[in-house]
Amino acid sequence: MIGQHFCSDSAKLLIVDDYPPFRTMAIDLLSAEGYDVLEAGNGHQALACIPELQPDLILLDISMPGIDGFEVCRRLKQDDATRLIPIIFLTVLDDRRTRLQGIEVGGDDLLTKPFDPLELLARVKSLVRQKQLNEDLDHASQALFSIARAIESRDPNTGDHCERLSKLAQDFGRYLDLPAAQQRDLTWAGYLHDIGKVGIPDAILLKTGPLTLEEQAIMRQHVLIGEDICRPLRTLQGVLPIIRHHHERWDGSGYPDGLKGDEIPWLAQVFQVIDIYDALAHERPYKPPFSTTMVLDILQDEVNRGWRNPALVTKFKTFLKANHLSQTVGHSQSHQASATSHLN
Repeated sequence: MIGQHFCSDSAKLLIVDDYPPFRTMAIDLLSAEGYDVLEAGNGHQALACIPELQPDLILLDISMPGIDGFEVCRRLKQDDATRLIPIIFLTVLDDRRTRLQGIEVGGDDLLTKPFDPLELLARVKSLVRQKQLNEDLDHASQALFSIARAIESRDPNTGDHCERLSKLAQDFGRYLDLPAAQQRDLTWAGYLHDIGKVGIPDAILLKTGPLTLEEQAIMRQHVLIGEDICRPLRTLQGVLPIIRHHHERWDGSGYPDGLKGDEIPWLAQVFQVIDIYDALAHERPYKPPFSTTMVLDILQDEVNRGWRNPALVTKFKTFLKANHLSQTVGHSQSHQASATSHLN
């Protein structure tokens, strides 16, 4: 049963513990400090109510029947809607294994019962303040996503490129069994990889004909501009290498740094393959949509030229077949023209 002890204009805390006397004691302590305190008697109740309640902090018992505290924490930290909520584990256990497991599942702190009331209050206050700072950063990140969508709308020819990339990045990242954080970075890169195009003049960005060498040099600045825009946000640190390096080539002939082979960050390698796939599989001013067969032929041609990681392209081909992704429309066009157009 979920209970709430309300104080206006204060942080909202959730106590999850299967021992009612402990919940009562903790509620009395925290309510006296002006917090809005909610309670849940087990992990199932907590997981059911947290998405709606969105508490500012969770005090979470580890040893509970059904779903234990570690599993509750793991699920919350893997969900973008709840990952920023700080969690303090409460336990009668005080051993190295318990503390390490708490860190591994994403817990923010651990207190041993019986705890010092002043220590609990100090840690709660600190983590609530940290959550507020993290939310400010997250709001800034969301503002960048909005800017990225606005930039995409400048070019009516790209359609829903960002949305498609994010979905494909998520699916391919899952297929590669990447860690959750890397899957998230790939998904975010779908929106943010070209945010630096905000600094590219329309005359160059929207040009349908070939770019001059001078125009190419200006266009290639978008990866550096994008990196500078996103660098201040801690939550986007994993996306920065993708933004900067998604136009590098396996043989070192790409930009901006001419990285070669595994010098190119792994996530940038993964992302550039799906970016190329989407660009070729959908209509652009300079080309019609290509069938999956043609796209894979072009990717293989880029492997043969030394531009792409052969093993990664092979995995991508297997991924496409496993997920039955295909384009029904195919046209006979020059592979070289289509393969190089996305590098501008």
